[in-house]
Amino acid sequence: MKRIAVLFGIIFFLLISLSIWWYNGIQPIDKNNNTKTIFVIEKGSGIREIANKLKKENLIKDPVLFFLVVKKQGIDGKIQAGDFRLSPSMTMYEIADNLTHGTLDVWITIPEGKRAEEIADILQEKIPSFDQSWRLQLVKHEGYLFPDTYLVPKDADINLIIALMTKNFDNKFSQIKTAGKIKNDIVTIASLVEREAKHQQDRPLVASVITNRLRIGMKLDIDATIQYTLGYQRNEKTWWKKALTREDINFNSSYNTYKNPGLPPTPISNPGLAALQAAANPAKTNYFYYISDKKGVNHYAATIEDHNANIRKYDL
Repeated sequence: MKRIAVLFGIIFFLLISLSIWWYNGIQPIDKNNNTKTIFVIEKGSGIREIANKLKKENLIKDPVLFFLVVKKQGIDGKIQAGDFRLSPSMTMYEIADNLTHGTLDVWITIPEGKRAEEIADILQEKIPSFDQSWRLQLVKHEGYLFPDTYLVPKDADINLIIALMTKNFDNKFSQIKTAGKIKNDIVTIASLVEREAKHQQDRPLVASVITNRLRIGMKLDIDATIQYTLGYQRNEKTWWKKALTREDINFNSSYNTYKNPGLPPTPISNPGLAALQAAANPAKTNYFYYISDKKGVNHYAATIEDHNANIRKYDL
């Protein structure tokens, strides 16, 4: 009986200790301090990482307890990335709940090769303050809206968003060896490469074809420039028409590189770093032609005869 009593005593002591630890741990760091601080959760952060950061920033007492609270509440999958206003006067439960909503910013990913209107579509979906007038402002910066993942305030205006993207572009472009080439030419070529090369290994090769044609005054004959000028296709619900017709190829536009030699007047998409590097430093080849097969793999040729042979071979 004595052993059972001792055992019950130990269990009772442990339960009391656990209750005290839990109760004290979930209490505010300082219930009298209502000062709001901005707490940032990076995209992809795990619960343990978030808990340790909360402890480091003196917002919770115990990261282990925070982990358990989140699991107990079943909200680990609901915690968002972004910026949050938290204070030391908040309990652990309040902080955990806060992290599932009320983020001040939103993460926005802009993929490589999107045109300005496609970026506008992404912003319209993500930013509550979006206005249709933003579209024209974005088009004015075509080619220089660097594709990346951005943390953007929900109440941001278009000037702030453009500043974020163009500053990022400037930072990335400064890494490129341009060999004295004109910046806008590099960006325009890169915008073509981004639309024409689906695979990394193709970017320098497509850039070489474009550069070789420009050097001898040969028309570029690039479908993407026609797709760009044709604009949004309502029946296909895309900004890039999938199958061009003969009528499309004869479309009268300064962007039509089947009719006009040289580069289009402006970039036609917003290229990433790899495409910019390829445009600035294309592969050294004697290629003047390429086609894409049904799997998106490019095949190159130096002569029209070899090009026609590729067309026959890959059944295009």
